[in-house]
Amino acid sequence: MNSRRGQGGFTLLETVCVLAIIAILAAVVMPAFPRATSPAQLQALAMATASLLKADRNAAMRRGAPVSTEIDTVGRVIRSGAGQNHVIVPGDVSFSAMLVESCDQHPAGTTISFFPSGLSCGGALSLSRLGETLEVRVAWLTGGVEIVPQKTF
Repeated sequence: MNSRRGQGGFTLLETVCVLAIIAILAAVVMPAFPRATSPAQLQALAMATASLLKADRNAAMRRGAPVSTEIDTVGRVIRSGAGQNHVIVPGDVSFSAMLVESCDQHPAGTTISFFPSGLSCGGALSLSRLGETLEVRVAWLTGGVEIVPQKTF
């Protein structure tokens, strides 16, 4: 007869206890990991940026006065010139701006200005993360705002 008393192994209770400890540790540690910006979040960021720019253009036409959107690439924020709205760009998203140096005979280097006629100084904001790049473009002639996906090589 074989005796099973001498065989080693884990009981079901021991296994369940170890799994419970691992689950508790995971629940405590997971919030400490930084969350990366997903492609959907990058698209939402581009749409929020385009929405803010369109709102500033509409405000300029409604008020009958120029409105300038401030683009702070160092501080990673886009501030509305018509109100308190702003868009904060996450740290894991590459953010750059191509803006005119002067607009309507005034220095413009960090702004996109919209005029009462609907025209603007134009510019482009680039947002990229993990090989996906979206460019938010403002046409100088029409003041129109569009989001254009960029091909990466």
